[in-house]
Amino acid sequence: MKPNLLAAVLGLGLAAAVAGHAADVPFDLEVLQFRAKALAAKPYETRPTRVPKRLSELTYDQYRLIRFDTDHAWWKAERLPFQLQFFHPGFIYTNTVQLNEVNRGQVRPIDFSSKLFQYGNNLDVGEVPADMGYTGFRIHYPLNTPAYYDELAVFQGASYFRALGQGMRYGLSARGLALNTGEQGGEEFPIFEEFYIQRPSPDAKEIVVYALMDSPSVAGAYRFVIKPGVTTAMNIQAVLYQRRSATIKAFGVAPLTSMFWYGENSKGDHGDLRPEVHDSDGLMIERGSGEWLWRPLDNPGAVRALSFNDENPRGFGLVQRDRRFESYEDLEAAYQLRPSTWVEPVGSWGRGAVRLVEIPTPDETNDNIVAFWVPEKLSAIGEPIRFEYNLYWFMESAAGARRPPAGYAIATRMGRSKTHEKDLERFWVDFDGPYLHNATFNPAVQAIVTVGEGATLVHQDLQKNPFNGTWRVAFALKPDGSGKPVELRCFLKREPHILTETWSYLWTP
Repeated sequence: MKPNLLAAVLGLGLAAAVAGHAADVPFDLEVLQFRAKALAAKPYETRPTRVPKRLSELTYDQYRLIRFDTDHAWWKAERLPFQLQFFHPGFIYTNTVQLNEVNRGQVRPIDFSSKLFQYGNNLDVGEVPADMGYTGFRIHYPLNTPAYYDELAVFQGASYFRALGQGMRYGLSARGLALNTGEQGGEEFPIFEEFYIQRPSPDAKEIVVYALMDSPSVAGAYRFVIKPGVTTAMNIQAVLYQRRSATIKAFGVAPLTSMFWYGENSKGDHGDLRPEVHDSDGLMIERGSGEWLWRPLDNPGAVRALSFNDENPRGFGLVQRDRRFESYEDLEAAYQLRPSTWVEPVGSWGRGAVRLVEIPTPDETNDNIVAFWVPEKLSAIGEPIRFEYNLYWFMESAAGARRPPAGYAIATRMGRSKTHEKDLERFWVDFDGPYLHNATFNPAVQAIVTVGEGATLVHQDLQKNPFNGTWRVAFALKPDGSGKPVELRCFLKREPHILTETWSYLWTP
């Protein structure tokens, strides 16, 4: 922090400076960062809830009867390009946040008002405190047509947020930070306690949101620059400080959270008539070396955490690669329209690992997939932990969509034959891509299959699919009886070129 600004903040009082009462101390990320540092220097205190018991006892159906009155959308009267709508407390949403508008560096609190809501079917919510607060907000923008303000992004619950590009349906979520996810002892969920939304200009093409995070282990300041479009892009800057009492085993940067119940690679009868049910079907990584990696997701029998070590990764994301309606056959959920989300680091992130945590789920109501970056080293307590990245919410068909420049895996199938070599596990991995799709079969194209400890590769084959233009690698494994998980890798090459990303899979016999 610049000395003159630091002196001003200290002299005026931190609360007054952040509240924007001092004209010579305009609000920005630096001011919020200083507040986060001051919070981290003190023991963590849970903020008391102001939500009456009557609201927390509402059922899900009752809570849905409370609707924001769109006639009162923030900035609607001013006809600004972005509008805000707010979430009423109730049901499981009892953690309220302080919302503020930032206009020319000055902060104006957005106070709670029950007049902004419609309580359907004469719903009795009891007496509502005037200072109760909201549980979050959503941003609206004419995303798909100039005549209608669609939902663009939502911030609600802990540090969760999600966004949409054109023609998409809500699916996976992002988070500000993931702490100890998949570790013994349980996960810690940092909370965005306060938001500061910058008032957009009449011709604005992007909107800026600031957030103050707090938790038992860390406090932090965030800045989001959200630019809507066919692909909606976010630039995210974060500055975090550890508390002295922090016991962080896994510091998860840029976490993404999704749902995978079952897919084409899943075994068993799930008792559902739909062919597949998932918000994402794979983890995609562009490693610092330039290698592209594809890991199909799974719904394991027990919690499973996998790490992909790297240095200065170029990007990673949870992807919904299968865009065919026939893969889901769900007119209501429309899983084929769920966004993929890609994390693109800004600057050098150093050494660390992309971690994937897969949690068993009995149905589609649970988010059971988490992916994030874990740095090898963190700054010392009292020193800032900084990271910046771009976050893209996209569809594979969009221009500029994130995908390997060469070929990519489009399907993973596995099972056993009931008529031939019944003790072998068989895999079909299908690859596609512009070059592969148009190329005729050539013996010079090779399938490189690698099998880790726990099984033996019995045979493999590569064929050009005459029906859809893809290439299929078929191979069979014989387990060694140890029952240990087997790491598998596969890609196509034609000397001296690598033709596809690397398909990576962990098979449990």
